[in-house]
Amino acid sequence: MSPSTFTYVIFGVCAVILAVIGFFLGSAYRRKSAEKAIGSAEEEAKRILNDAMKTAETRKKETLIEAKEEIHQLRQDTEKDLRERRTEVQRQEHRLQQKEETLDRKIDNLEAKEEKLAERSKEIEERMAECEQIKRSQLDMLEKISGFSKEQAKSELLSMLDGELSHEKAVKIMEFEQQTKDESDRIAREMIGHAIQRCAADHSSEMTVSVVALPNDEMKGRIIGREGRNIRAIENATGVDLIIDDTPEAITVSSFEPIRREIARVTLEKLIVDGRIHPARIEETVAKATAEVEAVIKQEGERAMIESGVSNLHPELIKLLGRLHFRTSYGQNVLNHSLEVCHLSGLLAAELGADVTLAKRAGLLHDIGKAIDHEQEGSHIQLGVEAAKKYHESETVVHAIHAHHGDVEAKTVIACIVQAADAISAARPGARRENIENYIKRLEKLEEIANSFNGVEGSFAIQAGREVRIIVKPEMISDDQMTIVAHEIAQKIESELEYPGQIKVNLIRENRAIDYAK
Repeated sequence: MSPSTFTYVIFGVCAVILAVIGFFLGSAYRRKSAEKAIGSAEEEAKRILNDAMKTAETRKKETLIEAKEEIHQLRQDTEKDLRERRTEVQRQEHRLQQKEETLDRKIDNLEAKEEKLAERSKEIEERMAECEQIKRSQLDMLEKISGFSKEQAKSELLSMLDGELSHEKAVKIMEFEQQTKDESDRIAREMIGHAIQRCAADHSSEMTVSVVALPNDEMKGRIIGREGRNIRAIENATGVDLIIDDTPEAITVSSFEPIRREIARVTLEKLIVDGRIHPARIEETVAKATAEVEAVIKQEGERAMIESGVSNLHPELIKLLGRLHFRTSYGQNVLNHSLEVCHLSGLLAAELGADVTLAKRAGLLHDIGKAIDHEQEGSHIQLGVEAAKKYHESETVVHAIHAHHGDVEAKTVIACIVQAADAISAARPGARRENIENYIKRLEKLEEIANSFNGVEGSFAIQAGREVRIIVKPEMISDDQMTIVAHEIAQKIESELEYPGQIKVNLIRENRAIDYAK
């Protein structure tokens, strides 16, 4: 080994030794520093622990003091509450004691009253027995005095009571009828009477024929024509039947369709005036007459609309109204009847506070179906409803047309008004001609109803069936019973008989004494 190498080794060993010595010295220093730090930390920890223990002890004492105070306060509150409850209980006990004392007094009073009532009841029973004994003795005495038994007396009393009740019933019926009559007269007299006076219509008889006057009997031959060609041409062109008989200077035009009959009548008058009567001239004249009648129809429809004050009617409805000018029903001109119902409906609506314009419109159109019932199948009511719907009349007007003869129930005031106005117009004296057979049957039925009542001796229908005079047997029907019997007869007539207007039921009771001087 060379000296330099050895030197290096020695230096290396020394360096290692120094490094080890430095390491141990550093470790010892760090250990001492750590021990010192740990000691400081332990001392700090002990100090913090001591402070915490002191703080905890202080807090514990404060908490104990607060708890003691709260317990004390709770004890005081509880004692106060107990004192109040004890006071309330004592008060309630006192009230209950007072109520018990009151109840005891009431029970005592009730017992005393019960004793008094028992004594009173006993006394009443004794008096009732005494009264019963007196009653029996009085009844015996009354039976001896009157000569009636108990049952006979009861029957007599009931008979007297029945008579008094009949009198009272008759008086009440008379008062009620008079009151009702006065009230209805007050409301209806001016309304209906004035309306009828204003709406006067012609008195005519229903006709399905028209008579055309001729200047001479020679004209009959000219109208018949050679081999009857002229009369056939007239009948074919107009759709009517011409009756040429022995009636001097007259030809009868017969047809159930009034428009055709009118066209034929006008045609004949024109041919008679012109003098030229042959088939070609007949056709030309029929065309002119048809145009004239159509113009009259339009004029009459417009006249009816103006007279009634109804506006905004469909042109076809105006024509249908005009056709009613040539239509009659039971001898009454239908157009005049419609105008009359129109005015009556307006007056009734004004009195009742209803829509006057709507009522007059419904009244004017209520029989519009009669303008076409000769041409189409169905009743005039059905045809009228269809026409009103077709030409856009209101539901109220359609319903009034539908209900004016009772085919459906009247559900509006306007429908009821039109029903009443139609009945008034139809029932007006002289307005309609009645079939003689139906008239006689109605009078016979009226007398039959009157004779069906007990105590009726005879009855007589007078004044065209508007009054029935009934003679009753005086021994069977008293004066008081007459009012009741008259009322019952009137009710039976209303339920079993159909008639226009009203019927007066007039009962007559009389006693007659007859003797002969010899």
